Amino acid sequence: MVDGKVPDIIVGRLPLYLRALSRMRQAGAQVTSSQELGSQIGISSAQIRKDLSQFGEFGKQGTGYNVPFLITQLRRILQVEEVWDVALIGIGDLGRAIANYAGFVDRGFRITLVFESDPEKIGQRIGALTVQDMAGLEEEIHRRGVRIAMLAVPAAAAQPVTDRLVGCGVRGILCYAPTSISVPPEVQVQYTDPVLHLQHMTFYLGASQAPR
Repeated sequence: MVDGKVPDIIVGRLPLYLRALSRMRQAGAQVTSSQELGSQIGISSAQIRKDLSQFGEFGKQGTGYNVPFLITQLRRILQVEEVWDVALIGIGDLGRAIANYAGFVDRGFRITLVFESDPEKIGQRIGALTVQDMAGLEEEIHRRGVRIAMLAVPAAAAQPVTDRLVGCGVRGILCYAPTSISVPPEVQVQYTDPVLHLQHMTFYLGASQAPR
């Protein structure tokens, strides 16, 4: 388990390392260096070595890192050695796309519950999942022991739904809603809003590249 003294910015880079290493392994690589890893993800080799040293010694000078071994260690540190069950809230266009995404399971996550408040969508099938009524959210999450949820609801609904999730034991929330939510200190929240990333990029485009 990650030591709470490790800076969060370092924890945030570990999944980038794991993703790059997994691609290396798929390409047949057995050994890599911090230089090679850094060139793939745009992080300096010194920073990679410093980050990994927070958790132990995983490589040897002159021989680099054993790719399968480092993948195993990063999965252990990130606690994705086994698959986490996830509840998805909201089945609009975005929620449906998330529910149909096939890339979660091999990276440690599996959507097992889907909830919606729109009566016309309740009972629909999305692959092997049945869209359930929000009225049963607390009961089902308790029954399945789910601790992670993804919010794909309108901004106005995000906080009320969050309060219900926290109340029934969810301790990790990935929020796709274009808003910020308030949670107790023991609950982890991550946000993914493409507009924010686009606005971040446009800052660097410069006035000379602005549309006319």
